[in-house]
Amino acid sequence: MPELPEVETVRRGLAPAMTGAVITRVDQRRPDLRFPFPDNFAQRLTGATVEAVGRRAKFLLFPLSTGETMVAHLGMTGRFSVEAGSRKLEPGAFYAPDPPGGHDHLVMDLRDPSGGPVRVTFSDPRRFGFVELFSGEALATERLDPLGPEPLSDTFSPDDLVRRLKGKATPIKSALLDQKVVAGLGNIYVCEALFRSGISPKRLARTIGPARAERLVAAIKDVLAEAIEAGGSTLRDYAAADGQEGEFQQRFFVYGREGEPCLQCAAPVKRLVQSGRSTFYCSSCQR
Repeated sequence: MPELPEVETVRRGLAPAMTGAVITRVDQRRPDLRFPFPDNFAQRLTGATVEAVGRRAKFLLFPLSTGETMVAHLGMTGRFSVEAGSRKLEPGAFYAPDPPGGHDHLVMDLRDPSGGPVRVTFSDPRRFGFVELFSGEALATERLDPLGPEPLSDTFSPDDLVRRLKGKATPIKSALLDQKVVAGLGNIYVCEALFRSGISPKRLARTIGPARAERLVAAIKDVLAEAIEAGGSTLRDYAAADGQEGEFQQRFFVYGREGEPCLQCAAPVKRLVQSGRSTFYCSSCQR
């Protein structure tokens, strides 16, 4: 599933084409994805101006001039494509670079601030993604308020992390995947951050004190920033806004490297399953 760096890469690909554009036509081709589309979805979008393209955790946020916000989640195979003039971008081609016909579920025609035509298509072969519409209050209550801090924000600090982990008897790996502890982290980047901070994924969350929290917060921020700069990680068929693959998978220390020598100590990288997800780590470097 796309994680924060991949979703941020998608946001950066969509923003130049959609910000300030007016939605002139909406073609909703099925009643639902993971969830049903909102009532009167096409009518509520038509005529609205997209005021910005934002992100919170793994959600893409499109505040509209109507006062509502369109929210999109890529799920496992969701992708956006953008046609603007002679250019076609694919800022969300994560797992299906050329999906067969029938998977383009939502097509929006827009007019950019200069009057040029823009077409944005949301495709999702497995239909685990979704697109919703919220008023400001409902968006905060249903989607955003339950989330923990953004990991790249100043509010995500060692002191805050220690407070959020206090009393948790779950392994630190599982705790970091809890979106109420910190928003937007996923399996890949948690494995990499734990390795960089020298913390075992099996260590109980409640045992993370100030010193380890300082190393861990720094590692999380560093690995996410590097992944965004690299355009995310390509594990199957992900491509960035310009159609190029993400490159961060070339920098993995442990993820997907079971049995290979640790790049720091040459001990074999190990794998275990935690909360139904594969965890990769070095038992020599991580304590």
